[in-house]
Formats: sequence, C-alpha cells, structure tokens
Amino acid sequence: MLVGILKEIKVAEKRVCMTPAGVVAMKKNGHEVMVEKNAGTGAGFPDAEYVAAGAVMSDTPARIFEQCDMVMHVKEPQPSEYDMIREDQIVFTYLHLAADEQQTMALIKSKSIDIAYETIEKENGSLPLLLPMSEVAGRMATQEAAKYLEMPQGGMGILLGGVTGVEPATVVVIGGGVVGINAAKMACGLGAKVYILDTNLERLRYLDDVMPANCFPIMSNHAILEELVIKADVVIGAVLVAGAKAPKLLTKEMLKKMKNGSVIVDVAIDQGGCFETSKATTHDEPCFTIDGVIHYCVANMPGAVARTSTRALTNATLPYAIEIANKGWKKAMQDNKEIRLGANVIKGNVTFKAVADVFDLEYAPVEKFL
Repeated sequence: MLVGILKEIKVAEKRVCMTPAGVVAMKKNGHEVMVEKNAGTGAGFPDAEYVAAGAVMSDTPARIFEQCDMVMHVKEPQPSEYDMIREDQIVFTYLHLAADEQQTMALIKSKSIDIAYETIEKENGSLPLLLPMSEVAGRMATQEAAKYLEMPQGGMGILLGGVTGVEPATVVVIGGGVVGINAAKMACGLGAKVYILDTNLERLRYLDDVMPANCFPIMSNHAILEELVIKADVVIGAVLVAGAKAPKLLTKEMLKKMKNGSVIVDVAIDQGGCFETSKATTHDEPCFTIDGVIHYCVANMPGAVARTSTRALTNATLPYAIEIANKGWKKAMQDNKEIRLGANVIKGNVTFKAVADVFDLEYAPVEKFL
C-alpha cells in the first residue's frame, strides 16, 4: 500500500502524523510512504530524515491525495482538501465529526473510507489513539490556566500554588478521565486546591486512592458544579462522550457568577465544547473574555508541543496504520473490532451512530460493508 503523510494546515499546527521511525516500520512491512515536503519540520523532523528512512517526498498535497491508497493527518481534513479526497481512499486521522457538519457532508460526498483516531476503542472502553493527546492536553490545560491567571494576560493575578502564608488557587476539573486526571495531577503538583468531578462512583473511588491530599474527588451534579465554579479561580472542562458532541455543563448563568479574571479551559472544544459560552480558538488568538471570565478554547492544544505530541501520537497510531495497510481496511475491520469502531463514514454512509444522530442522518452499521 502507498501511504501518504500530509502536512498539517490548521493554524499554528506543527505536529505530523508519523515520525521517520514510523516510515521505517511501514517500509519493513512492505509499504511505500509518501511525505509532503516540510510536513515534519515544525516538530523537529526535517525532510532529510524522512528521505533517509526511505520515504518519497511530495511538493504538494494534491499528489499525495491523487496517488496514495491511505492518507494520514493529525487534524481533520480542512475545506481546501475536501475535493482532493478520492472515492475508496482511506482517510485515517482525528475527525471529530459530531462537531463538524461541513466536514461530515464533505466526507459523505467523497465516498471515501474515513477512520477516526478518536473512536477506535479497546475492549475495556479506553480510547488508545485519543489517550496520548488527552495526556498532553490535560497537562497543558493547567499550564495555560496558570499563565492566564497572571495580570499581564488579563487574569486576576493569582499564583496557582500560592506561597507561604497565602492560600493557593482553587481549581475545578470537570471529568475524571485521562484529560481530567492529568490536569488535576499538574494542578496538585503546583500546590493548588483541586476538585475533580465525575459521575462514575468507581472512577471517583480510584481517584480518591491515587490522587494527593490536595485533590478532592466529588460526585458531580448541577448543584455541586454551580457551587464549586463560583469559588473557582480555574475551571477545566475535561468531559468526553466518545465520538459524540460534548454536553454543555457550565452554563451562561453559572459563568455570570464566577470571579472576574478567573480562567476556564475547555479541552472538549474539539467535540463542540462543554461550556455553553465556548467557541473554538487558535494558538494565534487563544483566548476571549465573556462576563469577566477568560476562555481558553484552543482546538488543537497539543500542537503547541509538537515534538512531544508527534512522538506520542506515532507510538499509538502506528500499529493500527500498519494493520490497515497490511490487510486493507475491510479485512482489518473484520479482524479487529477496535479498528471497526473507528469507522465513521464508509462509501458515503455514516457508520458511527452518534454522528448520524447529531445531524439527523441515516445510520448504516459498518458490518453492512464487511
């Protein structure tokens, strides 16, 4: 199979979907790899390293879309790429379709085979290709919140961990999954007082066992959330419903009661955001303010630490990419339920129910195509 590695074109996105080491692994499995020129430069992987690994370089994305059997990205295809996607071409990347009707309709029109990193799921319910970027985004969420609490950034002027004789900031993390626990670990490590909310009692019991004494796992409900966000200096939204649109948990009414100069970070923005006032931002303009509350809603947070993120992502995606390339998409889905759950759009049909539901489209089980 000829596999294409595309350069990211989303604003300030420096990640690349495969390292030169990944190209070597693909070659060892009998596949050819075509890499768009400068695709890895921003992440510290120059073209020369891809050439040394055995890749063929392309000056344009059009050549990759035209020639490759499978194309890979980090972020979802952008509007300028929609018309280049070919019928029966495999598109393997983060898609986040439930928050993107335009892209969903474009992929349906293309009749391509669209496999989403974020809905590949293991037997235990974990999301292996979302996990590494969730770790990065969770840790970054606390870093960014700490920065925007500073007065030069418009914040109230609070040091996250406080100092001797001065109380630390109060951080509320909504969601106790991978993003939430990583955000909470960072905040706890800096000395903040941290509340982490979840609706799963078993998860709360686990968090109570593993988190430090300055972290307080709490059963989430509307009343508790409202009570805590009012006294919070930072709120981090870390809620995920796999493949579906994120629920709006922090309402406009709650926001109006929050402190001036407080910071909210919506890590769920790729799936539409879990704050009612959220709208996607970029690394170039990461924040906006509503009712005195600073909103950080960057849709590709890990892109700011591209070298770390690229390595972590390749570690996770490469085994699946190799299996798809080795077997073809149909046999890979027949043999591996995890890859089958990644199928979002197949030959013009929506094969992920949450996406079909949110846009009122007909749902076609992927088994129909296998």
